[in-house]
Amino acid sequence: MTLLTMSADSHVTEPGDCYLDRIDPRFRDRAPRAVTDDVMGAVLLIDEGRTRVPYGMVAAAGRPAERIGPFEYVPWEELHPGGWDPRARLGEQDRDGVASEVLYPSAGMLICNLDDPDYKKACFDAYNLWIAEFQQASPTRLVGVGQTALRSVEEGVADLQRIRDLGLRGVMMPGMPACLERVGDYDDPAWDPLWEAAVALRLPLSFHILTARSNIGGAEFRGPKMNSFLGILRANQDIVGTMVFGGVFDRHPELQIVCVEADAGWVPHWAYRADHAADRHSNWLTASMQRRPSEYLFENVSFTFQDDWTAFKVVDLLNHRKLLWASDHPHSDATWPDSQALLAEHTAGLDPAVRDDIVWRNCARLYGMEAEIAALAPEVHR
Repeated sequence: MTLLTMSADSHVTEPGDCYLDRIDPRFRDRAPRAVTDDVMGAVLLIDEGRTRVPYGMVAAAGRPAERIGPFEYVPWEELHPGGWDPRARLGEQDRDGVASEVLYPSAGMLICNLDDPDYKKACFDAYNLWIAEFQQASPTRLVGVGQTALRSVEEGVADLQRIRDLGLRGVMMPGMPACLERVGDYDDPAWDPLWEAAVALRLPLSFHILTARSNIGGAEFRGPKMNSFLGILRANQDIVGTMVFGGVFDRHPELQIVCVEADAGWVPHWAYRADHAADRHSNWLTASMQRRPSEYLFENVSFTFQDDWTAFKVVDLLNHRKLLWASDHPHSDATWPDSQALLAEHTAGLDPAVRDDIVWRNCARLYGMEAEIAALAPEVHR
């Protein structure tokens, strides 16, 4: 049986003309551009090469593990063309048995971590134009989300409106807003107009891994290099905690955020730990919540995951309607082209209604697309 599936987190690999042809002319000389590197092959250079994105390593879906690494030469012709060609992307979805994908950037994730807020703004404005064009090939199957640099709260509100006007369905937020030092972190009431705008515009706000520096304050990962891979989740957990403990969802109970690509099997334990802190230590751990932390977690935060089989094992310990399966195509952690086989194994024995919620309905509901995605079922099951 072929399951109807909607990936809550997939990616494009921005082509060289994505930014170059659309960026503010003042930044054209610094626009991200595609080159062929002698060592890595297909590379996107950001800010005149100060940051380099090795697409062969990033877009390694389906490649053997021994061929994944920053110094593995991968020419452009070996990449998945669906990273920049929407028609090719539909074919890649068909091969994987995925009906629809919510599409995030690749280079844009790293741009979030740059220091120059004006450059980030220029890049994100250009990207939003490009991804809006990309999704026009099939707006139900190619679901774009925009980006904002957040140089100010007011500009962020305006960005959300432009993103909605472009027909995009959500917003990928920077892990750290560009105006953090001036305005404060996301729990500061100064951000309330942004949350109000997101609710009014019905735009889910996503926080993706790798969009907040892991060494803020000089704290590097300890131990062997592989330990840093496990630590990637921490930044997302910190953002969720900031908004939960900071009372954001008390002030904006309809606000929906998405914790993207940070897995989900850990969520029940985090909920327990948060409730324990509130029950036993609120006397000295200050927080401005009116309800238990787990209540916000299970009502206002959705979690995407790929091959985290533990997420399916803990559905009775959380609100399963906040679990969103994803393929992550074409990134190196992707389940492509074996998503259907993996899901058949991981969802075996799960109530079919719960399974369908997790593999497509929750995501479709979040983005207001339930009827549209359901209509794709005959196409998927052909």
